[in-house]
Amino acid sequence: MQSQNRIFDDLVKMMNGVAGTMAGVGREAEASMREKMREWVGGMDFVSRDEFDAVKAMAIAARDENEALRKRIEALELGAKPAATAAAKPKPAKPAKGAKN
Repeated sequence: MQSQNRIFDDLVKMMNGVAGTMAGVGREAEASMREKMREWVGGMDFVSRDEFDAVKAMAIAARDENEALRKRIEALELGAKPAATAAAKPKPAKPAKGAKN
């Protein structure tokens, strides 16, 4: 009976060692995979969130400025239209000198 307990004790110790080794291998594989993914993603020209937010804010500001300039141009065109239409009206042709009507 004593010999069976010793075999089981050795088997349990061996299994505990295998479980600890496998856990270590799993952690090492995970760390290695994370590092490989960082290298792969780093080479793909992705931008960081901070850079994206900065460019987004710049685009919003440019869009707002563009809208304000468009409204300003429309206001200037509306103010200039009456004078432009008066100048654009065709003048009646003057009869040439010496021509009879």
